[in-house]
Amino acid sequence: MKIWFELTNSPHINLFAGMIRDLAREHEVMITARPLANTLDLLRLEALPFHVVGRHYGASLANKLYGYPVRVWQLRRFLQPWRPDVAVSQSSFHSPLVAALMGVRSIYLNDNEHAAGNLPSFLFASKVMVPEYLDRKKVRRQGARDSKIVQYPGVKEGIYLWNFPVEWIAPERREDPRPSVYLRPEPRTAQYYKGAQNFLDDLLLGLRNAARVTILPRDKVQAEHYSTENFAGVHVVQGALDLKRIVRDCDLFIGAGGTMTREMAVLGIPTISVYQAQLLDVDRYLLEKGRLIHRTHLDASFVLNYLASTPRRPPSQDLQKKGRQAYELIKASILAGSVADTANENTRAV
Repeated sequence: MKIWFELTNSPHINLFAGMIRDLAREHEVMITARPLANTLDLLRLEALPFHVVGRHYGASLANKLYGYPVRVWQLRRFLQPWRPDVAVSQSSFHSPLVAALMGVRSIYLNDNEHAAGNLPSFLFASKVMVPEYLDRKKVRRQGARDSKIVQYPGVKEGIYLWNFPVEWIAPERREDPRPSVYLRPEPRTAQYYKGAQNFLDDLLLGLRNAARVTILPRDKVQAEHYSTENFAGVHVVQGALDLKRIVRDCDLFIGAGGTMTREMAVLGIPTISVYQAQLLDVDRYLLEKGRLIHRTHLDASFVLNYLASTPRRPPSQDLQKKGRQAYELIKASILAGSVADTANENTRAV
């Protein structure tokens, strides 16, 4: 079976890396990607072979609208000679349309009900898979027929964190006695993000002497901003950083986005979301369960007090258990065509 994975943003690598290796043992797998955030760096870090097709068109809505059909055409032209049997993606708005144009079955995952790209994706995908905590009515309102919607158990992050080794969660011993704080800035180029930019600057400056502060920029623009003399003493990660390294070193995670914030929350790292736009249903669920807190404005005093009073917790066993179930459900959905083809061949043989 030929399986095409379209990985267009950093979170997609962690989500699918294990499943890709699993499937590649018995099937042909192709990965396409585009240069955005840490996507290509993470693919190299995971040693996954990939093909760069097209590019990202920035934060401008006009440029996104222009670039959408261009990349659809580029992907179709690239894939036509290989011709996959099934297309798989998470929040890649190009994949379902490309698959439909090629007459190929497609599975589209998404956990962000505010993404406008869901409209064409829900329309053209063969199957739409969303977390159980995302309101099904919102998925239907964006154009998905009820018959194609599948709600998988738990949250997206559980799909790959269900088997996260316990030894990777234990904190590292270090010489510097100061607590370690990691910050992930806002998704400034995302269509759905309407919040402020660089709003973490004052917080970084207030924390850098009392804590070891590490910033995880999403792109070169953010990396350059935080690498100036103004932020001397703040460690700016250049390129991608392995998730297990972050988890072992992190005493507190502050996230202005979604996926990394939820990863830390699921794994039991004290987590503060400072997301400036409307929260997703999956984030609201984690808030209700006490896995993270949400504050749109933070100062150093609050952060240091929260650090002192909030220890690490074990990972959420419930979300890890559901994550394994979701993993098996998604894998079975991918291979459903292969099973059907095999059954048809056996019937014809008889």
